[in-house]
Amino acid sequence: MQGYPQKILVVGGGSWATANVKMLTDNTTPKEIFWWMRSEQAVEELRKYRHNPNYLSSVEIKVPSDNISTDLKASIAKADMVLLNVPAAFLKHALSAITPEDLAGKKVISAIKGIVPDENLIIGEFLHKYYNIPFHDFLVISGPCHAEEVALEKLSYLTIASADEQLAKQLAGMLNTRYIKTVVSDDIWGTEYAAVLKNIYAVASGICHGVGYGDNFQAVLISNAIREMKDFVDAVHPIDRDIKESAYLGDLLVTAYSQFSRNRTFGNMIGKGYTVTSAQLEMNMIAEGYYAVNCLHQINKQYTVRMPICEAVYRILYKKQAPVLEMKRLAEQLS
Repeated sequence: MQGYPQKILVVGGGSWATANVKMLTDNTTPKEIFWWMRSEQAVEELRKYRHNPNYLSSVEIKVPSDNISTDLKASIAKADMVLLNVPAAFLKHALSAITPEDLAGKKVISAIKGIVPDENLIIGEFLHKYYNIPFHDFLVISGPCHAEEVALEKLSYLTIASADEQLAKQLAGMLNTRYIKTVVSDDIWGTEYAAVLKNIYAVASGICHGVGYGDNFQAVLISNAIREMKDFVDAVHPIDRDIKESAYLGDLLVTAYSQFSRNRTFGNMIGKGYTVTSAQLEMNMIAEGYYAVNCLHQINKQYTVRMPICEAVYRILYKKQAPVLEMKRLAEQLS
């Protein structure tokens, strides 16, 4: 991280990756931005029209055309920092041609809000286990921050977490803009797991809305959700943290209530009677909470934390239990 300009590679082509690119290029700190996308067609359109054709198409892309590529290995070789922003369910595939040697000496940033399926590992643990990334070279970007509001330049907040405080501050300094405020944290495990859990709770919020519960019940649901989140992250990584901080409670609130929340939208469709497959097809976007709740169900076998909201979502999505009956059962357990 010594010396400027830093060379930062954004990996992924979705809305949050596009928002990350916008933040990095709007920030005036000297740096060079690279962008990897899987789709050759999207790359060609980006180079020609300076807009992502599929996501946040109103955002003007300021990355040089030569720095946008479908060759991940070559792009990583040029970068000092690698910002991962593909859905957790597809991360193994995206990195399938990448070796630990390719990432050696790089600072790796996760803007992914999910768990790697099959492995049941959050992103930092997955990278440490399979790519030998030291935890002090790993960073997490968390919200509360929706990509759509970044595109509109509405005031938003990010939490940058790293075991290395100076590293977190340096990345925060590369993301600050007129409309982005940043804070730093040393809680890489808590912020990662909180980002996973808030998506599950947003699915629950959507299901409740879909089956007809109102605002009063939603308030009870989310107040219980933050306590459930605290119990779990404290069990997994017991440190002194304030669960009311923006990275935990703030991110939960915006994901559970916002019109832009894909996880809430997905849950709402499930509550209205859509199958998982039909909801995913109609959305044409990944709801990380769907994959995360199964992974978390498996992980919690080790910790045995009482998590009635997560378990209700798990039974609806993976055991095909009726949303109306599960939400009624859940309502009896909340306080």
